Amino acid sequence: MVKKTDEVKSNQFPSIDLTGKIIPPEILKEIPEEAATFYQFIPFDKQGNELKVGLVNPDDLQAQEALRFIALRSELTPEIYTITPSNFAELSKQYRTIKEQVGRALQELEKELAKEKKSEKEKPEEALEKIVAEAPITKIVAVILGYAQEGRASDIHIEPYEREIKVRFRVDGVLHTSLVLPKQIQSAVISRVKILANLKIDETRVPQDGRFRAMVANKKIDFRVSILPTIHGEKVVMRVLDPTVGLMGFEDLGLLSHNLDVLQKGISQPFGMILITGPTGSGKTTTLYAILKQLNQEAVNIISLEDPIEYYIEGVNQSQIRPEIGYTFASGLRSILRQDPNVIMVGEIRDAETATLAVHAALTGHILLSTLHTNNAIGIIPRLIDMGIEPFLLPSSLNLGIAQRLGRRLCEKCKKEIAPQPKILEMLEKELAGLPEQIFKDFKMEKPFKLYQAAGCRFCNNKGTKGRIAIYELLSMTKELEKIILEGPSESNILKEAQRQGMITMKQDGILKALQGIVSLEEVLKIVEE
Repeated sequence: MVKKTDEVKSNQFPSIDLTGKIIPPEILKEIPEEAATFYQFIPFDKQGNELKVGLVNPDDLQAQEALRFIALRSELTPEIYTITPSNFAELSKQYRTIKEQVGRALQELEKELAKEKKSEKEKPEEALEKIVAEAPITKIVAVILGYAQEGRASDIHIEPYEREIKVRFRVDGVLHTSLVLPKQIQSAVISRVKILANLKIDETRVPQDGRFRAMVANKKIDFRVSILPTIHGEKVVMRVLDPTVGLMGFEDLGLLSHNLDVLQKGISQPFGMILITGPTGSGKTTTLYAILKQLNQEAVNIISLEDPIEYYIEGVNQSQIRPEIGYTFASGLRSILRQDPNVIMVGEIRDAETATLAVHAALTGHILLSTLHTNNAIGIIPRLIDMGIEPFLLPSSLNLGIAQRLGRRLCEKCKKEIAPQPKILEMLEKELAGLPEQIFKDFKMEKPFKLYQAAGCRFCNNKGTKGRIAIYELLSMTKELEKIILEGPSESNILKEAQRQGMITMKQDGILKALQGIVSLEEVLKIVEE
């Protein structure tokens, strides 16, 4: 119980850990969100007329007095506990949901529109401009952006339908509907996004692309905007580019043990190509940025050609290609070579001309990073030859081929160890047979193998997964591989050399991560069979 005195020592309030606590809405309503935010206290339980409250600063006498006043109005007695600032930040999010916040903004908008008496002479464009300028529309878009960033969404989809607008967030590669908006505010919401991205409001017939930067939760977040005309109006897709998420280190990406050693050796070479392959959305650009980040030093001149530029990196000269005016990867690469570069990053090798220029850049003493579309690391060499590169040029120009996919991480809070079925154990042992003993030591794995599952909890929104990690395979250029390329680079011969040099396949890398509890085995098998 709180003593009715003005001086209360902090040690009178017991500490409590409320991590993962779900507070019922009827308890949250006992203290208004504004007061809770200002004084940093939050109700978390209620027994009879006793209200349990978590307080961040137990020495804050003003907060204690405010709490007593609020509780007395409801004829409740507050019981105070000390909580951490991180506990409070996590719990206070439960005050608001995206539907409630947008709902309040819609009510405000209706009131604003009801007050306005539009003259008959007013043009439709002028009416739209007024609606777009209203604070509620600005708030609706701001709430959507905020929830996307807070929920770790990679993309926001604003999709028009016949009678409504759906807002969907892509989280860990999966789209889900978060909000449904009334059809009548469609033009206003899309126009607000256009204003932010500096696009033409009155142009609704052709696609438009842009980007903008906004402060969301005290962080500078970039949003890349694509607008496409559809039968029911314009659809907006915004890629959420959070530098703190996108610019990661190698181990955060999933490059561990043997693979990390191979990559470090590859990027330490004075010149040559490092090519990354994988389908769209497999994290290739993120891996490229991680390599650039490692190579980014005062004595090194790094220039990139990108389409589009996803993250801005201090110290790297990043250039956006514009094919519509003739500024392509190929033409840009020619210009880059006159800029005295040490490291060149080309977003993608799409055609024979770019491939030829990339090979010659690597041969003339530059480190060249790029991406290519093949199914695996072994397919990189045949693909380059198909694009017209002479086989004898490859051994001297290609240092490293990397293939990758993205898998969903198991939630650290709710994952549990399970014993695999005998058939699964047999498959695991067969797949991992032949891997060097050092790898098992690095991963600290012993038989019998264990796998992991996650049932879902509050931290992962009951999905069982939170975040993503890449699984990799890396193929290095060796004298043996050079001989195969010159004699006849079939995929079967390249595979034999890959096995000889101890390459961990994507399936093996995924299984190693599954045995560590990073991903589920089901996720790995789904990824490698796609």
